[in-house]
Amino acid sequence: MQLLWSKFSPVFRRFLISYLIILMIPQIAGYASYRASIEAARSSSIENSVKSLSLGKEIIERNLLQVEAFTRQLAVNPDLQNLIAGPKPHDLYNVYGMNRMQRSLSMYSSTNDYLSHFFIHIPNYNAIITPRTVYYRPEHYYAANQLDGMSYEQWHDRILKQPHFNEIIPLRNYKREILGTVLADVPAITFLQSLPLNSFNKPQATIGVMIDQDQMASLTQNIVDQYGGWTLVTDAEGQIIFSLGIEQAEAEQMAQSHRREGNAAETELNVQNVEPGSDGRLLISIQSSQNGWNYMAGIPEKALMTKADQIKQVTLVFTLATIALGLLFGLVLAYRNSAPVYRLLASFREQITDSPGRRGNEYDFLASHINNLIANNDSLKNAMNEQIPLLRDGFIKRLLTGEVYTSLELEVISSQAHISLHSSKGLAGLVKVNGYANPDSEETIHELGVARLLIKQVLTEWNAQLLITDWGTDQIAFACPLDENSLNEAIGRCEKELNTLMEVIYREHRISTTIGTGTAYEVWNDAGRSFDEAKQALDYAIHMGTDHLVRFEDTMKENEMFYYPIESEQRLLNTIKVGEPEEAIRILEQLFLRNLEERELSYEMTQQFIMELKGTFLKLDEPKFKLDASLLEEYKTRVTSIQMTETITSLREKFKQLTEDICVDFQRRRAGAHADTVNEMICFIQHNYGDANLTIYRIAEHMSKSEKFISQLFKEHTGENLSDYVERVRIDAASNLLQSTGQTIDEIAEATGYNSAHSFRRAFKRVRGISPSVFRKMDVHSS
Repeated sequence: MQLLWSKFSPVFRRFLISYLIILMIPQIAGYASYRASIEAARSSSIENSVKSLSLGKEIIERNLLQVEAFTRQLAVNPDLQNLIAGPKPHDLYNVYGMNRMQRSLSMYSSTNDYLSHFFIHIPNYNAIITPRTVYYRPEHYYAANQLDGMSYEQWHDRILKQPHFNEIIPLRNYKREILGTVLADVPAITFLQSLPLNSFNKPQATIGVMIDQDQMASLTQNIVDQYGGWTLVTDAEGQIIFSLGIEQAEAEQMAQSHRREGNAAETELNVQNVEPGSDGRLLISIQSSQNGWNYMAGIPEKALMTKADQIKQVTLVFTLATIALGLLFGLVLAYRNSAPVYRLLASFREQITDSPGRRGNEYDFLASHINNLIANNDSLKNAMNEQIPLLRDGFIKRLLTGEVYTSLELEVISSQAHISLHSSKGLAGLVKVNGYANPDSEETIHELGVARLLIKQVLTEWNAQLLITDWGTDQIAFACPLDENSLNEAIGRCEKELNTLMEVIYREHRISTTIGTGTAYEVWNDAGRSFDEAKQALDYAIHMGTDHLVRFEDTMKENEMFYYPIESEQRLLNTIKVGEPEEAIRILEQLFLRNLEERELSYEMTQQFIMELKGTFLKLDEPKFKLDASLLEEYKTRVTSIQMTETITSLREKFKQLTEDICVDFQRRRAGAHADTVNEMICFIQHNYGDANLTIYRIAEHMSKSEKFISQLFKEHTGENLSDYVERVRIDAASNLLQSTGQTIDEIAEATGYNSAHSFRRAFKRVRGISPSVFRKMDVHSS
């Protein structure tokens, strides 16, 4: 047993012990309730027995009172008075009077069971009258109703001659005549009363009522029948009145013993007493307050515990069933709750090799390493937070130099840098700190750093959404978002506030600045163009020696050279490479607008601009663009066929169409590459869906790409979320296993990458709409 117990994990044992302790609590309460029920059943049985004995006592005493009432009625009976007190008639036996009295007595015998057999001795005639006949000689009556242990002479002297007042002769056998000459023993008690009632010497008549033992004992028969006990009634002197279910010798011994105890204790009348007996019985006794009789009953305790035994059996069955079920549920719950902890513990121990040996407390082990994980995570988070300013600065530089080409790339990089792009419209600018001709010395560089810090602080307080980054040692670049509604008004307000800020910076910090701004951009991808214009405006301001805000528009009319900076060319090529026709055409249109509408170029400068533009498209021949040889020759032919003498409109259309075609080709190639990436992801998922650690992070790690990128790419190509696809693959595999194998739900859950059967059931019902067990049954029925 100890070996079997040691095979279970400590976590499982702790859970099981906890459940067993919880299981024992209601068992203890149930045992206490069981003991209370046993005692209540015992008390109830004793109470019922006492009530039954008390009821028999009350009925017996009530019947005896009726017998006494009967004697009082006879005492005033005129016919009886004539017989016992009147002179004798001429008829020696007074046959008429005797028969008349006998007929009147026959009616009394039907009023009370105790009056079924009685006699009246009339000394005046020396006759005995019964409800059935008249005995003109007492010896004839005695011959038919002999009293055991008493001769006729003794009976005559003891019963007929002596006076009696409510006297009772204890239980004796009568030799009663039955069926002619047959005599049978009939145990009975005898109630005697002399008439008249106050006669104390020579009675004028004697009434004797023989009450059969069976008639009295029947009132306590229930105790004997129900419990198998006995009943015993004795008079105040300890003489047996009647007994039932007990041997005569034992009854006499019990009567004498109870008499001695009663005398020694001077027991009060009409008091109930329940005490254990020496023979495994409970002795119940009641002493009458009416005549001092003792009513006793002996009831076996086993009989009293019949109901208690039934309760005991039912309780035992339910207790054993509860313990068995509780133990079963305890095992199930202990396994269910300890399994995840044990798997987590195993995972930790597989990864941690610096602390070999047995651990004392698994929870402390997990807690310590989870705390280490949290601490490491916090450290990593702090380290990443320290890198956020660098990421932010790098993102702003890429944005201003035009190195962000697609909206997807813009969204991914901005989220990584924790930059919220509320508005797509804005204005790029460049701030220069004046007064430092040679910023090479360490002291000068330090002063410029302080100046830049103060200027950035002022700009941030002016607009918290401003994107700011250092640009060299003495310049600060920024991108100012503008309101979406009125762009012109927003530009005017921004330029006015920038002029005010220059004054504030000089007044508060004595720092002279010059600001150059480009024209507004309406999409973030055009921020690089606006920044190029801002650099040109700043260069113009430095050349002119101004110390105020200079707009790019202020320099355009004075410049007769065509506008085609290297940055614009690079953005155009990169945009074509990533297959963004709208952005490429927008840059192209911007170049035509700047050179052929906003500038007054000469014919030679215009041709030079077109030549530069053709040269840009001919650069697609470079290996980095990876065009097909056939397509490359076609594009080169189309570029060289563009003539300088064509109209501006024709030139625009040709360059626009050429841009669209090249972008479409790059889109096709990129779509193919993305499709290959998605197919590789699908293949990886199909082969690894059974791994419980297969997450989007693991897929991104395998593809060497970011989680956000692969999630958006998968959604674009399949229309389905990546996590939903992984779940669907697992559920499809689980459905096949449910249909084709006899594996359990737990085994299928583990085989399809779920940590628990519970999470598997929830996922299966979420995808299929039914539980796995119902799905398996439906498949069985359909087949």
